[in-house]
Amino acid sequence: MSRDDELVEQVKQDFRSSKLEDRHMALCEWGVKLTLTPAECGRGDIEGLKAAGWAEEQIVSAAQIVGYFNHLNRLADGLGIDLEPEMKNDAQ
Repeated sequence: MSRDDELVEQVKQDFRSSKLEDRHMALCEWGVKLTLTPAECGRGDIEGLKAAGWAEEQIVSAAQIVGYFNHLNRLADGLGIDLEPEMKNDAQ
């Protein structure tokens, strides 16, 4: 297993305990905040991400990705759609 594979496994288990770089940790924390408490996100969060080294375009892309997956999960949960077995394996 390469170091990259090990990091991926760490992040999948618990990104907060992983060895992510600080800038990536900040982005993950913001992604969680955007998912769980979007009304609490604001300009200060964006400025914090910029201070961590992210460009505005990268932040917008991350927001789109987080929003897209949140949308798909909300639809699947709301409609009672289960993942197909091969998709569950890919997700793991």
